[in-house]
Amino acid sequence: MANKPPPHTLLLLCLLILCSAVHGRFITTSASSSDLISDGVHEYPQYSSPFLLRFSASDSCDQTYGFLPCTTTVLGNLFLILVYGYLMYLAATFLSGGSELLLQTLGPGIIGGLFLPILGALPDALLILVSGLSGSTETAQEQVSVGMGLLAGSTVMLLTTVWGSCVIVGKCDLQDSLAIDNQDTKGFSLTGSGISTDIWTSYAARIMAISIIPFIIVQLPQVLLHSTSGRRLAVLISLIVSVLLLISYCTYQIFQPWIQRRRLDYFKHRHVISGILKLLKQHALGRLLTNDGEPDPEVIKKLFKMIDIDNDGNISYPELRALIVGIRFDEIDLDADDAVQKVMNDFDTSNNDLIDVDEFVKGISKYLNEAKHSATSRVAGPDTGKFLNDYDQQIKRQHYLSGDQSDEVVEGGESPRRIMYKAISMLVLGTIIAAAFADPLVDAVDNFSDATGIPTFFISFIALPLATNSSEAVSAIIFSSRKRLRTASLTFSEIYGAVTMNNILCLSVFLALVYIRGLTWDFSAEVLVILIVCIVMSAFASFRTTFPLWTSSVAFILYPFSLALVYVLDYVLGWS
Repeated sequence: MANKPPPHTLLLLCLLILCSAVHGRFITTSASSSDLISDGVHEYPQYSSPFLLRFSASDSCDQTYGFLPCTTTVLGNLFLILVYGYLMYLAATFLSGGSELLLQTLGPGIIGGLFLPILGALPDALLILVSGLSGSTETAQEQVSVGMGLLAGSTVMLLTTVWGSCVIVGKCDLQDSLAIDNQDTKGFSLTGSGISTDIWTSYAARIMAISIIPFIIVQLPQVLLHSTSGRRLAVLISLIVSVLLLISYCTYQIFQPWIQRRRLDYFKHRHVISGILKLLKQHALGRLLTNDGEPDPEVIKKLFKMIDIDNDGNISYPELRALIVGIRFDEIDLDADDAVQKVMNDFDTSNNDLIDVDEFVKGISKYLNEAKHSATSRVAGPDTGKFLNDYDQQIKRQHYLSGDQSDEVVEGGESPRRIMYKAISMLVLGTIIAAAFADPLVDAVDNFSDATGIPTFFISFIALPLATNSSEAVSAIIFSSRKRLRTASLTFSEIYGAVTMNNILCLSVFLALVYIRGLTWDFSAEVLVILIVCIVMSAFASFRTTFPLWTSSVAFILYPFSLALVYVLDYVLGWS
């Protein structure tokens, strides 16, 4: 059952209990230096195995919730990080699986636009929240770097290692700047193979670029202002902007399916226009234009008579339908009645459900002028063949990149009630696990940092995203391996969407902590890393839909660059 924790999860919980060290007292038979009679019990040395955990509280080891194990040793904290990290991974998996089932049952809209993005970022948000929520202000200031490390690490990992891996496993042969679905014969050609995405993926990348605005707002006063009140005001303003962006993004996600359907309908209508013009060109022997390159009314009137089967001087709905159905649009899933109605609306300016000859001439002239302005080739003379072919190819390309899902088959499955039960169970279980083990994981990272001397930022930057984003990363790579435009588009859109939620939801939680608890914003290097990675990758994706294989190397290089930059700025140049 998907809503039951796997057996190995229970095993890990048992290990937490069994891996405890027991404190005892040494009993010796040696006599005391005094003449007092002794029971043989003396002061004993404190032995602590570096491999075991201590349940007993001490000055340097505080138990989370008063009963979970803690340790001051390197190996012990490493073990705790692995266990708690795995539990957070399970929480993220349950939340992701439950969200998909909920979307499958209830569809997009409020579920897909509001709840799913928030649930996807919930583990990260909880970890950030607990990193600065408990303890004194001084303790919170130390532990909050765990939250910043997770925030920066999640963003950088998704846009570098995951993004680059998806390009590699999803690569197809490139032809005319488009990836050919399920065709991968060019191997690892840096320019001859790659992936293509639809235009909605480009929009997602642009939204991701907008989501970095709160980082800029909070960071600029840290550089330009020296007053504490001014910096604190900048944190508040950034928090407000971040919350507003979160609301705007969720609203966009709610209405995005409706927007996408409207755009797909527009592309299908342009397909119909192109088909009508090509058919009329064949019957007019290519002379729909005059020698000056303008629509020829006389030729268009002759074509009108050809369509007007009953010769009553008007093109009726059935006559127009016969024309459109006869064109045969095999490459798209076309609703003939809807297409006829849209063309009738374009031509019938008198609103009598009939197209007279003057309306037909004006309508065809409008279509021809639109095709001329959209075509890439220069229009000269009466021959319409070249620019109509260019117009047709342009429409097919745009429709392909629009991500039309009409060819996807939705398979039947379990009953909606059973799916809903599974979805709710997985969401509840994932939320409980994430809420219960976020605080222990932060404590383990902090203790591991104390034991090793490694800054908490680097530990959380590298390790914690593996726990909270691994399931998302693995599913993205597997989905991308299907080597189709639609799957690649969904994969990269989800990556950009996850980064957007990091930049607004998780940052909102972080800024709220800093402002409410009166913490110091001292993360200039970390913010710079986030800005660089987001700007570079959004610049890649915002204005192009095809990514050759060489772009993956840029993504991979950004990961070690980010770590090195933070180290140099904070620990060499002393920014922190």
